[in-house]
Amino acid sequence: MQYRMIFVASVAALVSTACATPARPQITKAPRAIHNLAKRQQPEGGASSVLDAPMTIAAGDSFDGGNAVFDRGTSCTGQAEGGDSDAVFILEKGATLSNVVIGPNQIEGVHCNGGCKLENVWWDAVCEDAFSIKKQDDGETTTISGGGAKGAQDKVIQHNGGGTVVINDFTVSDFGKMYRSCGNCDEMPARHVKITGGAATNGDIIAGINSNMGDTATISGISMSGVGDECIDFEGVTDGI
Repeated sequence: MQYRMIFVASVAALVSTACATPARPQITKAPRAIHNLAKRQQPEGGASSVLDAPMTIAAGDSFDGGNAVFDRGTSCTGQAEGGDSDAVFILEKGATLSNVVIGPNQIEGVHCNGGCKLENVWWDAVCEDAFSIKKQDDGETTTISGGGAKGAQDKVIQHNGGGTVVINDFTVSDFGKMYRSCGNCDEMPARHVKITGGAATNGDIIAGINSNMGDTATISGISMSGVGDECIDFEGVTDGI
């Protein structure tokens, strides 16, 4: 898939940028300092649980894992696309997942079916994706607060549905793309991402979007070190996955 670069990231900087159109945006200092998020560590895992099947959180319900480690006891299959049956958690519309560590023995991480909330959720080692917004209506918003992920060969957060993803104070290291709007899904609605605060270390791209499909990205206050680009504009297509 070909893409064109919107602008080049300023490494180890606090940035406030927007990646919405092919125009080159102004890069300015963030209006506030962040609280040393680069040194934030995931919590010590409590109990551990190997799930025989995905744990589904019903629509509107919440699950607090108490910082326990959950995985599927399955070796990562790299970038081979998995399905719902490979996920550790499936969040139905409006569900909340909090205080969970996703262990390394899994393929698909967490799936969301619209308007989900993640609070202090961590991934020890990302496989194909860490968090996938599989379905979401145009007016819905999924919010990620705190938490973090490491070791993603490609994407950390995959946005396939519509609407908006808000990412606050998320920590990511050794990754390909922190956020990616799907470039070739069966349906290609406009997608929006707002990234505020957090820290990114040793990665390629903070956000990848398809402005030709109406996507937008706003990035502010993130601390970066060893990151290639803040935002890359890809050319989305409508041929399907």
